[in-house]
This record gives sequence, structure tokens and C-alpha cells, in this order.
Amino acid sequence: MIIVPEWHSQRLARDLDARAEEAKGLALAIGLNVVAVHMLRLRQTRAATLLGVGQIEAIEPDIAAKGIQLVVVDAALTAIQQRNLETAFGTKVIDRTGLILEIFGERAATAEGRLQVELAHLDYQAGRLVRSWTHLERQRGGFGFLGGPGETQIEADRRMIRGRMARIRRSLEDARRTRQLQRSKRQRAPWPVIALVGYTNAGKSTFFNRLTGSDVMAEDMLFATLDPTMREIRLPGIDKAILSDTVGFVSDLPTELVAAFRATLEEVTTADLIVHVRDIVHPDTEAQYDDVRAILDSLGVNGPQDEESDGAASAVPQIEIWNKIDMADADRRAAMEAMAARRSDVAIISAVTGEGVEAARLLMASQLTARHQVQQIYLGYEQGDAMAWLHARGEVLADEPRGEGHVLTVRLDPADRARFDRLWPPSQPPTP
Repeated sequence: MIIVPEWHSQRLARDLDARAEEAKGLALAIGLNVVAVHMLRLRQTRAATLLGVGQIEAIEPDIAAKGIQLVVVDAALTAIQQRNLETAFGTKVIDRTGLILEIFGERAATAEGRLQVELAHLDYQAGRLVRSWTHLERQRGGFGFLGGPGETQIEADRRMIRGRMARIRRSLEDARRTRQLQRSKRQRAPWPVIALVGYTNAGKSTFFNRLTGSDVMAEDMLFATLDPTMREIRLPGIDKAILSDTVGFVSDLPTELVAAFRATLEEVTTADLIVHVRDIVHPDTEAQYDDVRAILDSLGVNGPQDEESDGAASAVPQIEIWNKIDMADADRRAAMEAMAARRSDVAIISAVTGEGVEAARLLMASQLTARHQVQQIYLGYEQGDAMAWLHARGEVLADEPRGEGHVLTVRLDPADRARFDRLWPPSQPPTP
């Protein structure tokens, strides 16, 4: 059973039916059999149970009649609320955060992904030991000459959880350093990186497969992709680029997961271009857009770059891909096309049929080269690797011999010029 509560002061931007469908999709994504969905409007939240007494009494007969073994509440529950609802319903109860954590735990495929999910699980459970079985209140013998009450079982369990979390964080820090090294190598290589982001089930992986010819798991299922995947692609005027498919975002994404997956999501913050794939026919498409933007903001994507960033720009360039246009009716399609025609950062596509994908490729290429400026760079004849880097990253317009080297006139992004100067510190050409 799924319970979808809505209260007056929150989530007014979201369609209640769409929320119920999303909650059902989350449950189906982990193989649960949904036999009932209750959408409840709350005047106020109750500290003990979240739901009102009358609402609980109305739901209880349905649970008993259908033999329901699990109730999913599409909201964040405190430990006390979860325990009280389990007592009232006589069955297991989990909240939205617990459900998403279960999905991630089942889907994580890489060692790093599994560690990230375990860390999020432990962080979530650490504050909920109070609702575990009564054996957690037993006390162990004290230490030293005075004896005393000693350490309770719940304190010991919390200490074990904290120890395990510390070990996982150290492992993830090692993985983060490895990723930084990999990013440094990619930055030395002359290829731009494009990151796909978007709400879960917006069609990112289908679009990724369409662009790369890959077979990354792409199903009509929430969180079909967890672990990031990178592939090489070609774009008009760009010999090679790296396309990264990332985990989908969702409303009320657990803060534990955002923190645990921060190392993975850093791939987005260091990209040369962010492509936001949207399910443009979804009834909550605007609210989903806001959710994705909020998470990108929390990652610092839209703010000033840090000291390790490669350029002077204050934000990563972004475009939008409006997907699933094949599912829109004629009026909706016409409205979407009219809106997109007034913007220079939008392409309308169907990742399933391939419609509009070539226009999307052109848009990505134009955005990657939009900030390019014509600059002159002097290289010695022995700097062949730097010469190749410039040919791949920019457009070499002229090559004039000068002394023991040559002066290249190059159309190049300022961020790439800053990166190039760090890799190959500039030298002055000899006077003609």
C-alpha cells in the first residue's frame, strides 16, 4: 500500500495524481506489488503519526482485508512517527527516503556505488536505532574499578555504525582522489566533457544510447541508471567529446544520498557543458525542472567556480533537451515548438524515435564553441603534443613560422586557454 499525504503549506506546485504515480513507480522499481494507493489531504501534520486519527482508522480495514505487509508513506517520517504507524497498522512502514535508499541499494553496481549507498543507509539508520527492538536497551558491564551501568546496547550499536561510516568515508575519499586524477588526465586530453542530467525517467539513458550507440540500461523505470557511464561521441565540428550519463534526480532526494554521491556528482561540476534532459510531456515537468535546478545549485554548478576550476566563467554552460515529444498531442506539440523557437538553448527531441536528435547534436556543438575567442599562441617545434591539443580543442586559423617555433592563431574557449597555459606555460615568441 502507498499513502500519499498532501498538506496545505507544502508541494502546492505538484499535481497530487502525478505524485501518486511517481510513488507507485518508485515501489514498482524495487519489485513491490502495489495493491492500494491512498491520497490524503492533511490540514496539519501530527507529531506522533503524521496522519490524523480518522485517516488512520479509515486505512486500517483496507490493510487487514488485503493482507498488506508493507505500507509506504510518500513523505519523510520521523522515527517516532514510523514506529507509531507500524503499531497502528500492524505492519511494516517505510517512508520515501527509506524506499529510495532501498532502490539505490538494489541497483548500485560498482564498488564505489555500493559504498555510497551503504553510507547513506547508515546515516539514515543512525538516528533510528531508538525504534529498534528492546534488546537495544540492555546494558553491558562497566569498565574500571567502580563498575557502573556501562554502555547500553544502543550506544554500542551507534558506535559501531559511526566506525563503519568513518571507514566508508575514507574509502570514498580514496575514490574521490582517483576520480580527480582521472579528471586531470581528461583535462590534459583535448576533449570536452558533456554531462547529462535530469529528473529520473526523463530519458537520459535513451538519449545517451542514441548519441553513442551504446546499450546502457534504459527502461521506463525510475532510477534505471545509478552508476555514471562515459562514452566517446562526435559532434559537428568537434572531432571528439566525452558524454557522461549520471544518476537521475528526484523530488525530495534524501540528503544522505546527495552527500554520499557527491564524489560521483562532481563529474557534473567539472563538465564543459551540462545537458538537462526533460520529460516535457510530464504533468509536473516544471516542478521537476525546479528540483533538478535545486540539486545543481546545491552542488555549486550555478555559482562561482572554486579554486580548482579551469576557467574564469562563473557557471557551467547549460542547455535543455525537451524529450518525449512523440508522446505529445498536436496542441501540446505546437505549444512546445513555439516556446522552443523563442530560445537558443533548447532542442526538442524524441530519444526513442530519433526525431530532433541531430538538431540536439548541433546545439551541443554550438554551445561548446560559443565562447571561443581568437587568440595567438607561440609554440616551439618540439611541442607537438600541445599543437595536437589545440587542434582538437579549438580551431587553428593560421600557422606562422617564427624563429625556433611558430605562432598559431587559434579560436579557443577562454577556459581552455587557461587550462592550456597551466599545462604548457606560455613563452614569448622571438621578435621578427
